[in-house]
Amino acid sequence: MTTEQTFVIVGAGLAGAKAAESLRDEGFEGGITLIGAETELPYERPPLSKGYLLGKEEKAKLYVHDEGWYAGNAVEPLLGRRATDLDRAAHHVELDDGRRVRYDKLLLVPGASPRRLDVPGADLDGVHHLRDLGDSERLREAVRGGGRRVVVVGAGWIGLETAAAAREYGCEVTVVEPRAVPLHAALGPELGAFFADVHRRHGVDVRLGREVTGLLGPGHVRAVATHDGEEIPADLVIVGIGVSPNTELAERAGLAVDNGILVDESLRTDDPDVYAAGDVANAFNPLYGTRVRVEHWANALNGGAAAAKAMLGRKVVYDRPPYFFTDQYDVGMEFSGWFAPGEYDSVVIRGDLESGAFHAFWLAGGRVVAGMHVNRWDEGISATQELIRGGATVAPDRLADLSVPLADLAKS
Repeated sequence: MTTEQTFVIVGAGLAGAKAAESLRDEGFEGGITLIGAETELPYERPPLSKGYLLGKEEKAKLYVHDEGWYAGNAVEPLLGRRATDLDRAAHHVELDDGRRVRYDKLLLVPGASPRRLDVPGADLDGVHHLRDLGDSERLREAVRGGGRRVVVVGAGWIGLETAAAAREYGCEVTVVEPRAVPLHAALGPELGAFFADVHRRHGVDVRLGREVTGLLGPGHVRAVATHDGEEIPADLVIVGIGVSPNTELAERAGLAVDNGILVDESLRTDDPDVYAAGDVANAFNPLYGTRVRVEHWANALNGGAAAAKAMLGRKVVYDRPPYFFTDQYDVGMEFSGWFAPGEYDSVVIRGDLESGAFHAFWLAGGRVVAGMHVNRWDEGISATQELIRGGATVAPDRLADLSVPLADLAKS
């Protein structure tokens, strides 16, 4: 590897920072340029809907590296700059200030953007989305002190975590979700119902099967209208209806895109000099035998580093089981694995669901494809990941039996 080579990373989040770190750790001595649309140094996003939103984590602890790390490792951050064009033939990225940055290898980690409500009144004051530091700070200021009427649109992870934070601040919280249970796509109806109960126990009004048809003003939001004619009073609205991968640059450059940038198991696109990772990458995962696009923290943490190694010519097979964690009120949970919505045969509970301390496993064809533990830390998530990787057929009664170690089941 010659020192004249330059690797460019578009996206200055966790995946981009970890890719730069991995390049240096692997001995790359060439130039590294890190391009980010935000003016902040790369930071981790989970605290934005958890500890940082609740005022329990300091801003300084969010950053992946301190400012001195970049200078000390000869990584050039170009922050507050958006990549607007990619010329694959000339091997350069054009920025919004007209500058062109040449690359030998390019990593695309631009992340994703929150979906907006497509209803009248969606642009009223008092409507919040949560993606970056500024969003979290504005939302914290709005709910701090309590006493506000908060309506959360969408009962996915962001919706439920922000609902929990608003409730902990003492706000009156209503969650509106079109499906019959929260987290339907992520967990299915069985465990989605558990999280609905968690929020109801903490005083949240969870309204399921409700479509939002409009936000009512004027000027500042005052109510949320639903399809059944109801108007739910609101001093502020949090919209958490998912994200869309930021594929615009890849599309303009003619890279293959379908629900994200298409990459192989080494995170390489159909251009051998261009890679993608994190939220934006729709990657082939050999463990599941299909493409999987994962929007969670661990994918950014591990995917950026894996892509960096692949860019250096290392043999990389990125086949990790996806991982996610959440903290809501007194509920701590870790989840690992993947299944397409509805594509599992059964759910096995290990422990006592009613007590709020249990394991849950999703099985397909007798094999564990995903699992989570809630308020049980005796057998960590690594044991679940061993079960997933092992691919053994598991008897449901043994899986449910707390006296049978998960490690033993993984070897069966």
